[in-house]
Amino acid sequence: MGISPADLLEAAVRPPSPTFAEYVPVVSAAVTTGTRRAYGSYWNRVVEHWGQRRLDEPTPSEIEQLAEYVKTHVVARRNARGGRSAAEHLIAALRCLYKRAVADGFISASDNPALKVAKPRRLPSTRRAVADTRLAEINEVAASTGDDPALDSLLLRLHTETACRRGGALALRSVDLDPDQCLILLREKGDTVRWQPVSPTLMRYLQRHAEERGATETGQLLRYRNGQPITYRRYDHLWVRIGEHLPWVYVQQISTHWLRHTTLTWVERNFGYGVARAYAGHSEHGSDAGTTATYVRATLQEVAAALAALTNESHPLT
Repeated sequence: MGISPADLLEAAVRPPSPTFAEYVPVVSAAVTTGTRRAYGSYWNRVVEHWGQRRLDEPTPSEIEQLAEYVKTHVVARRNARGGRSAAEHLIAALRCLYKRAVADGFISASDNPALKVAKPRRLPSTRRAVADTRLAEINEVAASTGDDPALDSLLLRLHTETACRRGGALALRSVDLDPDQCLILLREKGDTVRWQPVSPTLMRYLQRHAEERGATETGQLLRYRNGQPITYRRYDHLWVRIGEHLPWVYVQQISTHWLRHTTLTWVERNFGYGVARAYAGHSEHGSDAGTTATYVRATLQEVAAALAALTNESHPLT
């Protein structure tokens, strides 16, 4: 039957598997804030469907069925891609859950059903570098509209200059500023920590912002006028407002992460791939080794320039 005495002994001493409703809160409390934010809604969906079932009950086929259900019932958005991302995230959330269950001894690694389900193939991102003239339009709108133009302009400059992620900006503290060497300490996803050079101008803006808005040494640096720390929602409101003034921002679903693509593409074109990889904070080893390539793809402006050269006709993007 392919069962060894060791397998029987292990099954005999293994504690009974908890239900999803019992175990999801345990895992949610154990993971990082970023992981909880990424998988929390999918764990809630699992509890909604399988709350009273035990971890060792669902089969790979049932996981595939749930992934298909999530895919077909995803909230419709203009940038939706047929629910593929939702199905991928559900499977990733279950893999995270079951990885903990294996570590806690509730199931064996060979019985992990989430590993027996393939993730949908990820489609190429539609994000790319923003042209200089378009970036200037974005900054102009941010600086001339809204209830806090100074904050929004600082956010855009911070992300454009450092290519940091939103999480890195929100985690920035006053104590993370080194004005003597013009460095800031960025703490981003995967618990990565790196010193990033910034311009003296940006350093002065960050210091002035922290002083004027009452940021403590170890508290969050970026704050509203009333002294409260900003959240991800500030970014959401910012891009909605910019999209109302610049229709192309709304149509293309431009977001803060596009600024990361913009900066890294410029760095790669002018200083090479190695510098761009370091600028991005990507590791030289493991899964990060080739990640930078996704940020430095040819832009539409470059493709249009090639077309213009080929046809000897001008193009609106060139």
